Amino acid sequence: MICDLHTHSIHSDGTDTPAQLIAQAKDLGLSVIALTDHNTVAGLADFLREAEAQGVTALGGMELSCSHEDKEFHLLGLFIQPQYYKKVERLAKEFHVMKEISNIELVERLNAAGYQIDYANVKKRNPGGNANRAHVAAELLDHGYVTSVAEAFATILSDDYGFYVQPQRLLLTDAIAFLREIHALPVLAHPLKDIDADTLIRLLPQLIDAGLQGIETMHSSYSVEDIRISKEIAHDFHLLESGGSDYHGAVKPDVRMGSGKDNLAIPSEIYNALLHRRNQLYGDKERSAP
Repeated sequence: MICDLHTHSIHSDGTDTPAQLIAQAKDLGLSVIALTDHNTVAGLADFLREAEAQGVTALGGMELSCSHEDKEFHLLGLFIQPQYYKKVERLAKEFHVMKEISNIELVERLNAAGYQIDYANVKKRNPGGNANRAHVAAELLDHGYVTSVAEAFATILSDDYGFYVQPQRLLLTDAIAFLREIHALPVLAHPLKDIDADTLIRLLPQLIDAGLQGIETMHSSYSVEDIRISKEIAHDFHLLESGGSDYHGAVKPDVRMGSGKDNLAIPSEIYNALLHRRNQLYGDKERSAP
């Protein structure tokens, strides 16, 4: 039995509804699926409701965009419970204000350089109106400025081109502390996608002191060597392992739910170990994988 603990829906930058994610997870026979949209829990109620109706084991989560030492990091909060949704969205609202300012300035710079895209159309790409670079990339693609979303990120929207300036973000250690406050499990998402192994090893003692519980050791972007190194680091620092495809639907067609780029098969034991730690920390029980 395999699981997928990192997916996205239309409530951030994915193309599937929460119900479609559940239907696909059921068709694939996944033992567990997590929804981890960027900086929002807006899709979790529908996601968990549909999971219960379809008999699929699911968990609510989110992926927080954070900063540490002037670098961008992503932090998963797993097992977010409904009683904390409003508190999470209050925090997310602050982030979305900062992100909105960044988005408007990005489009203004692009317009000044001759890329004629309309920010109103960018915002329409997300039902909640919370746009990000992926939505800008899709607009650039539709106008023929790039041949793929990946090309947009690698060129026009990369930090090197100067159009995109990162918004102010939540400090990583503060984000970890916040997730602990709401009885969620903080897990560092795909760290070797963002930094090298030596930097990760240097940073982990401080992050563990802040309350970090695990790292993703399996991810669609990882090579066999990345997975091996990640597992070794998790073992050495007594951290739990997690993993997921980072599925986004049609916007990333080469990444498939459950299997990533055919490089993943995350066993249910990974989920059950995370679940056990979560219940140890907070006491209120969640359901184990079948």
